[in-house]
Amino acid sequence: METLLDDAIAAARLARGIHLYYQEKGFEVGTKTGPTDLVTQADKETERAIKDYLLSRHPQHAFLGEEGGQEKEAEYRWIVDPIDGTVNFAHGFPFFAVSIALEVKGELRLGVVLDSTRDELFWAVRDRGAFLNGRPIRVSATNKLINSLLATGFPYDINKDRENMVYFENALKRGLTVRRPGAAALDLCYVAAGRLDGFWEVKLKPWDVAGALVVLYEAGAMVTGMEKEPYELGNRYIVASNGLIHDELMQTLLG
Repeated sequence: METLLDDAIAAARLARGIHLYYQEKGFEVGTKTGPTDLVTQADKETERAIKDYLLSRHPQHAFLGEEGGQEKEAEYRWIVDPIDGTVNFAHGFPFFAVSIALEVKGELRLGVVLDSTRDELFWAVRDRGAFLNGRPIRVSATNKLINSLLATGFPYDINKDRENMVYFENALKRGLTVRRPGAAALDLCYVAAGRLDGFWEVKLKPWDVAGALVVLYEAGAMVTGMEKEPYELGNRYIVASNGLIHDELMQTLLG
């Protein structure tokens, strides 16, 4: 795993260089599923660069990326979001990251999330702890929901799928403090680092969360679906917290 971790970190730093280059140079912006679902030159170029680097080092591995989809099947699979928070990136809002995870025989074993503007590197390997720029991180000790800082996000097709609006309203009715930063991988890493006490969202894709999940687990977080079932990639719902507020958070969201 040490070599694989080094390769994942090297790929993330390669991605950061592309992000910063395009932030300085400028770029074209297009759309995918709708007018708010943006994609840029940088998304596509970053994914190609990560894929080329990782598969040149490990040609037997599979690769799943947001922009290019799945390439072949294998016991080892890289799961990559080249820019988590593309809308933020496109507007110059400094909250976006590259997310890289490695899955081995269906189990996430390694995760790297690099905040390009802050140069904050979150990483974890299963059973080895979670780290931010080389320092161990742990979830918060907040034990009351009302004292918590939470975050969420909303799907691009909000007019068709308003489910999270109900959960969000339930949280606001309780007087809870909720942020919407716009990059799920970073939001989840912030839970791992104790900067946020909890996070929930609906309809996230595997590449949105895979890199951060290993960081969360190794930092002591609880991660479930909305029925408190263990979270699996592809689940419709994700609820992550420090564990101490988890039950109360889900009860509040569900009303």
